[in-house]
Amino acid sequence: MSKNLTKRETDYSKWYNELVVKADLAENSGVRGCMVIKPYGFAIWEKMQAELDRMFKETGHENAYFPLFIPKSYLSKEAAHVEGFAKECAVVTHYRLKNAEDGSGVVVDPEAKLEEELIVRPTSETIIWDTYRKWIESYRDLPLLINQWANVVRWEMRTRLFLRTAEFLWQEGHTAHATEKEAVEEAELMINVYSEFAEKFMAMPVIKGLKTESERFAGAVETYCIEGLMQDGKALQAGTSHFLGQNFAKAFDVQFTSKEGKKEHVWATSWGVSTRLMGGLIMTHSDDLGLVLPPNLAPIQVVIIPIHRNDEQLDAISEKVDELTKDLRAKGISVKYDKRTTYKPGWKFAEYELKGVPLRIAMGPRDLENGTLEIARRDTLEKQNRSQEGVVDYIEKTLKEIQENLFEKALNYRETHITEVDTFDEFKEIIKTKGGFVSAHWDGTPETEDKIKDLTKATIRCIPLNNKQEEGKCILTGEKSTQRVLFAKAY
Repeated sequence: MSKNLTKRETDYSKWYNELVVKADLAENSGVRGCMVIKPYGFAIWEKMQAELDRMFKETGHENAYFPLFIPKSYLSKEAAHVEGFAKECAVVTHYRLKNAEDGSGVVVDPEAKLEEELIVRPTSETIIWDTYRKWIESYRDLPLLINQWANVVRWEMRTRLFLRTAEFLWQEGHTAHATEKEAVEEAELMINVYSEFAEKFMAMPVIKGLKTESERFAGAVETYCIEGLMQDGKALQAGTSHFLGQNFAKAFDVQFTSKEGKKEHVWATSWGVSTRLMGGLIMTHSDDLGLVLPPNLAPIQVVIIPIHRNDEQLDAISEKVDELTKDLRAKGISVKYDKRTTYKPGWKFAEYELKGVPLRIAMGPRDLENGTLEIARRDTLEKQNRSQEGVVDYIEKTLKEIQENLFEKALNYRETHITEVDTFDEFKEIIKTKGGFVSAHWDGTPETEDKIKDLTKATIRCIPLNNKQEEGKCILTGEKSTQRVLFAKAY
């Protein structure tokens, strides 16, 4: 199975597209730009969802749900917001179909035109802030800490499974606060939650930073982000958290009565991650044989494959495997026993290698006699025969080692692909030949940022938080600069 995968060094993009399909994660649908997430892919997303949802609730947030449709007039209320999303909006204009008079099928009923067009949500700030106006009256109603799990539509012209699709799944948090300080603290808290999730569960090292003015979320005062580095040297924005100031509160007139009895506009944040994380997970760890999944997010952490010639041998192996499976599940380890007789063991080995299962156990008649089994690690491809005695503790320990190893390997790649440069010639050379993050001085103007992008296709991924202050000169204009920023080509 994995032998048919294009190698990464041959065509990284083709490798990625093939892997998503062959590993049964997702496929293109009959709707242009939209995907079908298959059960195995959705199982990974569910594990992501569960961990993030737990983290959100531990920080005081509650889940709610808001409408899919947004009246067009709502988007008009915040100028920067509508400008940022106008070109990506899907619009509902009618509410009924009818049979064509010539019998050719159904057509839109021209008599069923909506009085006001509805936008299929590209993001929910506007509908949510219209709702918050009804929920918030007093300082006693604050802070309001709400998250929703939903789908959104952004009419992308060029799509790629998980990384950029017209419809995708995500969560979006929307919070309201009595003070600017509280809102800023919330935005920073959530980018830290995303960073912790990326590193502890995805084993994907990320850099926390601020977006430049031209890269900020439409309508935000400040956008915090986490940026990961993929194996092809391109960056991936993996999550964002926005301090919205009072922009949306003023646009939708969301006011509260303070302790002093004064009417004030609330302060706002929004934050979100999406199924794009699936793309990041794939591209951070996987290899030419297929997926490599960190145990903390793998739907199947251990797969057990029997080696047998007849039903009698299979029954004997199954009896032993049932004991092992019970002990592993008691430790919270997800395990699958694949005793299908329609496929040979070699085929199964290749299948689970392609699907990135962290540990594979093979057990045959000789293992039953000797009290042994064979364990193969997906991350290092190492195999070893071990005694069945104490194997549950060994598996638990090895899964932790795999999780740590994947993070360290990705971190080492990231660290060796952050290059400081002081001239534009150096900058162009690194972007062209090495890739990764390029740390360079920038004069702080959108014009210079745009020109560098036009000349090299590299963008400013972020201004790292807690960035070191140092005197320097912009690589393009030679103007004074007080800190370096991180550039990269990006998805």
